[in-house]
Amino acid sequence: MLLLVVPLLLFLLITWQVLADGPLLDLDERLSDALVRPDRASELLADLGDVEVAVPVLALALAVTAWRLRATGMDRWWLPPAAGAAAMILVPVLVAPLKAWTDRPGTPAVPPATGYYPSGHTATAMVAYGAATLLLLPLLGSPAVRRGLVALCGVLVLGASYGLVRRGYHWPLDVVGSWCLSMILLHALSVVAARYGQVARQHEE
Repeated sequence: MLLLVVPLLLFLLITWQVLADGPLLDLDERLSDALVRPDRASELLADLGDVEVAVPVLALALAVTAWRLRATGMDRWWLPPAAGAAAMILVPVLVAPLKAWTDRPGTPAVPPATGYYPSGHTATAMVAYGAATLLLLPLLGSPAVRRGLVALCGVLVLGASYGLVRRGYHWPLDVVGSWCLSMILLHALSVVAARYGQVARQHEE
């Protein structure tokens, strides 16, 4: 329950601060000033949140999960991959209206515009890589491989997040807000993935 309540409350707090131009934004802007150093490395890291990069990774995980679960003869084998796809579809459905509502300006490193909160690239990276990890974890038998997959997911998400802030594409709070929103989506997916992963292992045994 904490994995759902804490991100939700934090997301509401950050969103309120963005709408009210609260004191957290002053801290956010100072932190951004200290971190922004646009370079090629930050550009490449930010690209990890591109739809063209992250979504194909999830699509591959969806295909592998569907194949493995169907091979076990499990009823409703399609539900976990469908839940993973739904989580990804919900990213633009949720993020686009929030961007329009909050109407937050970008950093000085980008052309004048609004609609930067929450970060769509961060949400894309976290949901795509996170959903792929959650779907594949129950199907892996080796603890070392499972730990490696979780570590890789963390590296990709943190890399994309750091790149977006370092390049100046987003304020730090844009990224943190997207982490919270994505955690809510991934929490729902984790319940489905864990349940059906356990059933799949029982079928294989």
